[in-house]
Amino acid sequence: MRAGNANYLTVADIPGVVPVFPLSGALLLPGGQMPLNIFEPRYLAMIDDAVCHDRLIGMVQPRFDKVGRELAGKDCSVAEPELCELGCLGRITAFQETGDGRYLINLTGICRYRIVDEIECRKGYRRCQIAIFGNELETHDDGSEVDRDNLLATFRKYLDANGMEADWESVSKASNETLVTALCMMSPYGPAEKQALLEADTLKDRADTLIAITEIALAREAGDTDNIIQ
Repeated sequence: MRAGNANYLTVADIPGVVPVFPLSGALLLPGGQMPLNIFEPRYLAMIDDAVCHDRLIGMVQPRFDKVGRELAGKDCSVAEPELCELGCLGRITAFQETGDGRYLINLTGICRYRIVDEIECRKGYRRCQIAIFGNELETHDDGSEVDRDNLLATFRKYLDANGMEADWESVSKASNETLVTALCMMSPYGPAEKQALLEADTLKDRADTLIAITEIALAREAGDTDNIIQ
């Protein structure tokens, strides 16, 4: 996986401990691009440290049940939520200071990871020991098994139902990999649905999951509850 100027080819290229950025409803996927507006002091400190080190940050969602835990470290809040087990590692590939105390950054997704343990926080931000999905570095999923026609048909139905348009010329030129990743990341669904998309192991699984979620959402909007699979 290439992210900016760096290549990540094996598990050995990824550190065992990374800073994590818990953000509900945010979905970063391998190969995806995530812009972020950073303004909270502890996350400004996290970006400073990451830029001075390896530029890696683990995006992760807080658990949906809002369970809290006490964290080690004098700078940490005692009411931080538990984290979802699975997240996605990203590299800072663009960085801008705004002049009013904020950072505008872009993260490029590298690979998914599983949290092994949470360790003592630093400067208020959280850090975790992680185990990455090494196969996502060593093999490339080009999305050749994605049902592109069904995915685009479902996407068109969603747009029509919500009075929206798309640049279909650009869509037609996008690879299956780019298309699935972009549609999943920009999808307007909640934290649980975003986590389900992250946890899908292949581009085909991810596309199928997105199709199913969208069809359920469309059926609910139409009041066709009989066709929603419980």
